[in-house]
Amino acid sequence: MANKFEELIESYNQGSRNIEDLFNELLALSRALNDEQQRHAREAMSEEELTVFDLLTRPGPELSASEREEVKKVARELLERLKTTLALDWRKQAQTRARARIAIEDVLDQGLPDAYTPPLYQQKCAALFEHVYETAASA
Repeated sequence: MANKFEELIESYNQGSRNIEDLFNELLALSRALNDEQQRHAREAMSEEELTVFDLLTRPGPELSASEREEVKKVARELLERLKTTLALDWRKQAQTRARARIAIEDVLDQGLPDAYTPPLYQQKCAALFEHVYETAASA
């Protein structure tokens, strides 16, 4: 959202957008932000949990309401497990990176519903490890 805001301001400053267009796009951006904040409350998840949930559910698979709840539980469990697994500068050592990957694989293997096929499971493990690697500086 911040990047989009900066892009809008930059395009206005460069003269490629008039004030009315900028105002309308800023309103749309504001509405999108409010929708996302409401989604946190609706899903009863923190921002971090919702990010993991989204990585596990987008794109697919199609899930029932009870399966969605299982995936929410997996997202929470994974974040708790990673908090105890990751240490300061964990990305610099192969052994600690491997522990993070194994933690992700274990939690997903134990908790994801059957809708996650083996190839999809592998894809979600890889996406989550990449996300954690890029966003988690330390425990």
